Amino acid sequence: MSSWPIFSSTTGARYFAAIVPLINCLRLVAYGLGLFTNEGLIKSVTREGKREELLRGPLCYVLVLLVCTLFFWRQSPIGIVSLAMMSGGDGFADIVGRRFGTLKLPYNKRKSWIGSISMFTFGFLFSIGMLYYFSIFGYIHLEWMPVIEKVAIISFVATMVESLPIDEVVDDNISVPLSSMLTAFLVFGH
Repeated sequence: MSSWPIFSSTTGARYFAAIVPLINCLRLVAYGLGLFTNEGLIKSVTREGKREELLRGPLCYVLVLLVCTLFFWRQSPIGIVSLAMMSGGDGFADIVGRRFGTLKLPYNKRKSWIGSISMFTFGFLFSIGMLYYFSIFGYIHLEWMPVIEKVAIISFVATMVESLPIDEVVDDNISVPLSSMLTAFLVFGH
């Protein structure tokens, strides 16, 4: 997402930018199905080192990136916040929660308080940072006080969804950006 401003302002730029996540998507499918082998790839993007994992979280992640690139691009705070919550919020929740998460949530023993606090904090900060970044380039124009409140609401909803014990039903690389998108549609009004 941070590379989007280097693309031209032509209509086709978003499709050109979507080539990278599309190639990553195809690569994850090919290696996840066992059509090719690459132990380095599997170890670097999976938790348990199984090729089938490539077809879950990592694939969901690049699919969301592909969708946001194609449908939201750089003029929509909805796509920007959704990706920031997924990459910054959920990413840091996992890292911090695994490292320091001894005090677990009462309704989900696989998640911790510090992980959820990190999810909210880093998701909020990444979202505000990326919105500011895109506003510098003139792609979006925002009134910052209302935006801060809206991003706080989105961050709270995404954090609550990420904390739910639904991992077996839906991957958080889907639930976090979808809940962020839906909430952003409601609070940003478009």
